[in-house]
Amino acid sequence: MSELGLCSRREADEWIENGWVRVDGERIDTLGSRVRPDQQIEVTRDAQAAQSRQVTILLHKPVGYVSGQAEDGYEPAVTLITAANRWEGDRATTRFLPGHLRTLAPAGRLDIDSTGLLVLTQDGRIAKQLIGEHSSVEKEYLVRVTYGERATEVAEHFPAEQLALLRFGLSLDGAALKAAKVSWQNGEQLRFVLREGKKRQIRRMCELVGLQVVGLKRVRMGSVALGALPQGKWRYLLPDESF
Repeated sequence: MSELGLCSRREADEWIENGWVRVDGERIDTLGSRVRPDQQIEVTRDAQAAQSRQVTILLHKPVGYVSGQAEDGYEPAVTLITAANRWEGDRATTRFLPGHLRTLAPAGRLDIDSTGLLVLTQDGRIAKQLIGEHSSVEKEYLVRVTYGERATEVAEHFPAEQLALLRFGLSLDGAALKAAKVSWQNGEQLRFVLREGKKRQIRRMCELVGLQVVGLKRVRMGSVALGALPQGKWRYLLPDESF
């Protein structure tokens, strides 16, 4: 069911246990049941209704919050998802409910020193799209850097061949990185567009070519941009938005 894009693995287990799955018209309520390629899988309206109630939230994460579970005394970003902290400019008509926090998980992390767009979702399909093994969704970042002792006009002094390496040719954790789009936004800031997300990838890439990251902000995931969402505020993903 997950491979067909119907739902996440967790949802599939829940739907099967609830009796919401039919194979060739017969209800399946045993986890681990095998289905042949020629059989037809259907889900009931109950499953569809449960899935339609799932929400996806866009947060402008500030520095000092971790994306996932609390660690080293730092609060998780999900603690910012409160009714009072919702962006006044949110155009979604969805009413905030405490149930929207249930199983809400980050789909693509930002480290504690980074800011920008953090996607928190209950929808396993969106999580798979953004961070699944075969995800090719672009993630765009603005990255302020220094080069040795130079903190201004870095672009003028940074070797072109090193910039080329950032685009393609580096390896992390023993594996070659996918090609990236990297260009100067101004004298001290680079624009990165990646199609993968290794731990602290941009910071580590920069270190390999002699750059130090002093500021990192994610501004886009797929076709969804951070836009005017203020730091520390959140909004719902709109019905007409998709990654």
